[in-house]
Amino acid sequence: MGSADGRIGALRRLAAHVAEVAPLDVALRLWDGTVLPLAPGAGADLTVVVATPAALTRLVRRPRLPTLVELIAEGALDLEGGTLLDLAARAGGGSTRGLARRIGKRIAARALLPFLFGPGGGGAGHAYAGVQAAKHGVGRDDRAQVQFHYDLSNAFYALFLDPEMVYSCAYFPDREADLAAAQRAKLDMSCRKLRLRPGERMLDIGCGWGGLVCHAAQHYGVQAHGVTLSQAQFDFATGKVKRLGLQDRVTIELRDFRDLSGIEFDKIASIGMFEHVGLDNRDGYFRHIRSLLKPRGIYLHHAIARPMKATERKFRRANPEFRALVNYIFPGGELDHIGGTIDAMERNGFEIHDTEGWREHYGRTCRLWTERLHANREAAFREAGEAKTRIWLLYLAGCALAFERGTVGIFQTVATKRARGASGLPPTRGDLYA
Repeated sequence: MGSADGRIGALRRLAAHVAEVAPLDVALRLWDGTVLPLAPGAGADLTVVVATPAALTRLVRRPRLPTLVELIAEGALDLEGGTLLDLAARAGGGSTRGLARRIGKRIAARALLPFLFGPGGGGAGHAYAGVQAAKHGVGRDDRAQVQFHYDLSNAFYALFLDPEMVYSCAYFPDREADLAAAQRAKLDMSCRKLRLRPGERMLDIGCGWGGLVCHAAQHYGVQAHGVTLSQAQFDFATGKVKRLGLQDRVTIELRDFRDLSGIEFDKIASIGMFEHVGLDNRDGYFRHIRSLLKPRGIYLHHAIARPMKATERKFRRANPEFRALVNYIFPGGELDHIGGTIDAMERNGFEIHDTEGWREHYGRTCRLWTERLHANREAAFREAGEAKTRIWLLYLAGCALAFERGTVGIFQTVATKRARGASGLPPTRGDLYA
């Protein structure tokens, strides 16, 4: 194993090479305080911090995304002066993989080989430790998986969400709208697409912190019922209903929506919940929703989707980024492609009327969430812990980039319970956008 000075000297030569062939306006700060610019004249306003030699040892021994996530969670690797969004901007908005391909492999190997033999023990893992079974009722514990994600603390979510605590894609009437205005616009657009009328019974599956059910009851006069598997969300939503004096119009249950039976609703919304269902459960999911709808009832389906691949088998082959997402953020989660979702809806008794892509809206939403959480990170450290906060900053920024680049999308689909004759919808959609 080389000396500490020798290792730092090798890293200095590698940084000089990077600055020549793949310049990136970022500085690298090592554990001993050495600062290495990765571009000619690069300042230290955005700095990648390597807090310990063991961080490089772990990366060299296991160059996988989970290793990187764990190092970031522990603070062994850090980014000072900004977020992953700022790092991506310095890379020209593209992937850093393109920059990495320009780096000489021999030069990189000579610089990193000494770290292969150093001590590199890791700390406690931060991934979900439970079983992530594919099928509901066959080892799959949706409640535990949902609570892993949502029950951090309501105060943590309040640090980056809007005042209504809406944790799904906002709808920006114009690009300058702030987050609060865009989430109000999203709630209102969702209600308009459902064609809500006073006195109707509406169900919100995965109601979150109660934003949609309260908005629908206040502004559209419906009787709204929300269900969630998150104890923290249930506590907040029931408190909100009381605070707004909506007890006679809004009810919230801590319950799996699949346990609802013997009751029918005029309208049903599922916003940002389908991602938790799992592809092997989608037929049962849509069949049950249909069983809860009155004849010609309207269903609003709002979900993230991945682009389809050449075959279904290739589509289901998860990439490393998505595997990290489900292990550290959304255990059990899977993203459908829009064609698969529509196929499953039609197969299970729905008529599709409209599908609208909101990809760029979600890119901006996630960017604003990232900026807000980064600005409030000290409070987030106290509320959810430093490791969880760092993972979430990585997650939110990664989502923003994925939506902005088009590697994932999101769609709102309006459907009705299939029946013969007229659907009951207006002949045009002009009223939605007037």
